[in-house]
Amino acid sequence: MYSVLIAPDSFKGTLTADEVCDIIGRAFEDTIKDIKITKLPAADGGEGLCACLKQICGGETVRARVSGVFGEKMTAEYLMLDNKTAVIETAACAGLPLAGERKNPERATTYGVGELIMNAAKNGAEKILLGLGGSATNDCGFGMAAALGWRFVKASGEPFVPVGGTLCETAAVYPPEKSLGIPVTAACDVENPLFGKNGAAYVFAPQKGADEAMVKRLDLGLRHSAKIIEKALNINIAEMKGAGAAGGLGAGAAAFLGAELKKGIDIILDAAEFDEKASQADLIITGEGRLDFQSAGGKVVSGVASRAAARGKRVIAICGSRGEGAEEIKKLGISRLYFACKEEKPFEEIIKTCREDLFRISLSAAEDIIKALSH
Repeated sequence: MYSVLIAPDSFKGTLTADEVCDIIGRAFEDTIKDIKITKLPAADGGEGLCACLKQICGGETVRARVSGVFGEKMTAEYLMLDNKTAVIETAACAGLPLAGERKNPERATTYGVGELIMNAAKNGAEKILLGLGGSATNDCGFGMAAALGWRFVKASGEPFVPVGGTLCETAAVYPPEKSLGIPVTAACDVENPLFGKNGAAYVFAPQKGADEAMVKRLDLGLRHSAKIIEKALNINIAEMKGAGAAGGLGAGAAAFLGAELKKGIDIILDAAEFDEKASQADLIITGEGRLDFQSAGGKVVSGVASRAAARGKRVIAICGSRGEGAEEIKKLGISRLYFACKEEKPFEEIIKTCREDLFRISLSAAEDIIKALSH
């Protein structure tokens, strides 16, 4: 019997990780007669972290009224695991899709993330797992900290809640009267520093609605924030790996919550006992919606490939589309890449046929496996 482990990310905006597993699995079952399929839908710290861990570990979904991307009230969810760990996604209240057509990282806030953390603490959480991916923000986590009681003041002494466009107005920051007192792990899918050409503003703000001039302003705000944090807390977060995640929320989580930054995919794979499952598989399949140069820096595909290849397992990636630098991922041990979209298409066109396209390319991958087994 040929054993296949399918461990993809979701294809953002089109297919959930569960759907990707089902489509690929069906194609392989239709092609290879004597086959065992194991499905492990994964996530890397962004959208899908709660759903993924709930599927693996169980737990209860909790709803809370918090501030949204631009401060408007909304209902957001988090997951409370049986071991009293609250799993909170930044994207639940500060996610890019929630901004809609109003994308503006100079105005977006992580205040709601802090409110979710506070709600979880009041509900008895003893640990926090904070997923950093998918944000619309660039506020260095100052909004989150403000919701948890940290005070930010201008040079005039006026208190305020900084956002991406007003970070440079911060003259001082003061800790809350009572600290959170709960250990926090921040699940991160990138290793970018806080500022500079590889930092949060230059790399991620354009997709959040920033033009070239705004990117420069946002980067200056993050540089200023690093100085403020170092002055107030004696913490240098400027070069910290992952500090630039979620518009600098990685830095804010480390500075204001004492969070440990870990690769989200490793957290998921450990919880799902991936190493044990991989050891019993003949082939491991991973994938994501768009494979590009960022995929090797802590995303699901890189995490799965690295751990599987380290065990001498054959790994292939079945993805939605190819972006710049996609071939770099092969250095992590992926033997072959497959793409459902052969050419650049508008998103509106991709979503119409995404299921059929993924099934078709999965059939092709399965047929290649049949050929390899016959030699």
